[in-house]
Amino acid sequence: MFGEVPGLPYLPELPARGVGADMIGRTAALLVDLPVEVQPSGWRLTDRPGRDHQRAVDHLRRDLDGLEEVGHDYTGPLKLQVCGPWTLAASLELRHGDKALSDPGAVRDLTDSLAQGVADHCAEVRRRLPGVSEIVLQLDEPGLPGVLAGTVPTASGFGRLAAVEEWRVEESLRLFDRPLVHCCARAVPFALLRRAGVRGISLDASLLGRRDEDAVGECVEAGLTLLLGVVPGRDTRLPDVGVVAKPALELWRRLGFAPERLAGQVVLTPACGLAGASPAYARAALAACRKAAQVLKEDPSGEG
Repeated sequence: MFGEVPGLPYLPELPARGVGADMIGRTAALLVDLPVEVQPSGWRLTDRPGRDHQRAVDHLRRDLDGLEEVGHDYTGPLKLQVCGPWTLAASLELRHGDKALSDPGAVRDLTDSLAQGVADHCAEVRRRLPGVSEIVLQLDEPGLPGVLAGTVPTASGFGRLAAVEEWRVEESLRLFDRPLVHCCARAVPFALLRRAGVRGISLDASLLGRRDEDAVGECVEAGLTLLLGVVPGRDTRLPDVGVVAKPALELWRRLGFAPERLAGQVVLTPACGLAGASPAYARAALAACRKAAQVLKEDPSGEG
């Protein structure tokens, strides 16, 4: 991370290690006064911390130890990512088996607990890495479009949970300090996220439709950063730098913004994380994004 993304390194997630290293368990380990356990159906809130909860806490602690060892003398911004409150609520079950998303009171408690846990997590990272100038928080919300559309299945799988009002989502996101929101699904709620005051939106560029471009343009006009996923997250043959940069160049041209704004508001990333990639591919994918970003800076019109 520090070698290939020197301008904005981040704490990686390694879910293949098993229970507690996955996105839901890892974020649940940050919750304040809301312990969790694993059931056959997935993660569930419970009365007291047990082995599963401790395993998730231990994974995160070891990762922070590694971050401190590698980045002890680093100065600059650092990115941390956690599962967002709505994807978490759509995944965690309550003690009696229903999903937390089915209970507005439980969602409020979960969101408040997560906001406090994330604040504590950021504070610990700052203590460990005193040279960090800013923590950029990313909320991973792949489930948010389903939450808004009312397509999240009930715990039984036979029904669907009611759609959540947009104002509730906006209100919850304001509890976090100007986060980035990552949503690698279709139907990213651009207008909602802009109204919620997020600093940027991360998405899979291949899922961006022409119908989304007006909303994307409004986000750019409002000063948001776009993190465009332009290389696959799993091992494959990577295209050359020009091909990697092409989606951003073409989108910017269609939106009609000045070329010189491109490098300042667009960041090139893997499409949806690198958890399923080999270490060698992960390094190559990050290097490809960094080199393509240089193209955006040196030739934003795409005419070079």
